[in-house]
Amino acid sequence: MVELREAISVFDIFKIGVGPSSSHTLGPWRAARLFLKKLQNHQIQSIKVHLYGSLAKTGKGHGTDIAAQLGLMDWDPTTCPVDEIAPTIARIKAENSLKTPQNNLKTPQNSLVFNPTEDIVFHMNETLPFHPNGIRYTAQTDNGEVSETYYSVGGGFVVTENEELNGARCIILPHPVESAAELKKHCETTGLDIPGVSRKNEARWRPTEETEAGLDQIWSTMKDCIYRGCHTDGILPGGLNVVRRAKKQNADLIGARTYSDFDGWVAAMRYASPNFQQTLRWISVFAIAVNEENAAFGRVVTAPTNGAAGVIPAVMMYGYVFLGLTESQLRDFILVAAEIGCLFKKGATISAAMGGCMAEIGVSSAMAAAAHAYMLGCDTDRILMAAEIAMEHHLGLTCDPVGGLVQVPCIERNTMGALKAITAANIAYGSDPANAKISLDDVIQTMWETALDMNSRYKETSEGGLALRISVIVPEC
Repeated sequence: MVELREAISVFDIFKIGVGPSSSHTLGPWRAARLFLKKLQNHQIQSIKVHLYGSLAKTGKGHGTDIAAQLGLMDWDPTTCPVDEIAPTIARIKAENSLKTPQNNLKTPQNSLVFNPTEDIVFHMNETLPFHPNGIRYTAQTDNGEVSETYYSVGGGFVVTENEELNGARCIILPHPVESAAELKKHCETTGLDIPGVSRKNEARWRPTEETEAGLDQIWSTMKDCIYRGCHTDGILPGGLNVVRRAKKQNADLIGARTYSDFDGWVAAMRYASPNFQQTLRWISVFAIAVNEENAAFGRVVTAPTNGAAGVIPAVMMYGYVFLGLTESQLRDFILVAAEIGCLFKKGATISAAMGGCMAEIGVSSAMAAAAHAYMLGCDTDRILMAAEIAMEHHLGLTCDPVGGLVQVPCIERNTMGALKAITAANIAYGSDPANAKISLDDVIQTMWETALDMNSRYKETSEGGLALRISVIVPEC
């Protein structure tokens, strides 16, 4: 009998969506759309949203209430027009009316009376036992009450309590991976490198050409996000009055050179032949640009979360602009990063509400370090070593967002994660893994034990750390 393991695809780790948070925005958004499916063929009278634990405490700053409303309208976070989010939410608030999708969901004139102030309930002092990120959708229908509780467990993943594996998660992969040691063994026995193992597994879900196109779409979304972030100024929403910095820093580095599109911008950066100090600044600018877009409800890629969405794109952009990586090589970069992300998802957590910021920035840095090491030509041992080094130096990192927003200290932490990833890859490149004292599996286990020991004040609750240094009242959205 074949042992049933959860199968996680590269496109589960990397999801295209909307900021600012994968666990607090994307997860509740996806949960709302799942709830709509339960309501099909019902006559809906009213809907209420109940937020618990970390979703309640930092939900306003992370846009959980906004995500729930857009999800109940069945907006797709992958394709929805991000410029219409703010006016749509303002209309719902002004009219106390929620437009419902025109499918089997039955409401008068495809509209439902919905008062966000009353119908979204923040249970500030209640955490559900199963996971800190609990959200319950309840509807009154012609057949009585319909209710479901979902848990946003990080990276946009949504589960219900004690649910069984089903659908795509039940696929039996040719090279299932539960540990770094198992991944290494697959590489040794098959002669494949990590991207090769990943592609064999991905082929169980879809044709190869679809996988390659999906990888290209991930990179395209990332570079579009970087470009937008580097050319948009202003104040980030949320009440902290954080000034966007990427545009000014980009202009300082570019100087008098002109361009009109992404390719021209890249050519301008390359033409400048930046020195070491300027290259470091560019990496930081790339990461800042992504996370400023994320904080402004822009289109981003979970990598593996929204709060850490800038680390991997910054390292990829560094490789693309300054090391000459090709589009094909960047596909391999994503595949290597995803395999490492899966190891942390299965062996520890990618939820800041469970493991603090080491579960976000730490994991993304480890993913980027492994992928960058692969780009440097490292073998499997050194690739895994790079991931271990990166996480080793993020252990215990707190998640203490000021005002429950993904702005301070989150944006700058992405720059640190990107630079640590590159450093970790360079250390592994020049090292002998046979002399390593700690394995990647060791550090993943240690990360999980650290997460269990960490005080809840440092797990995305805004009740400890830097979050206490600034007083801010998050306005109604």
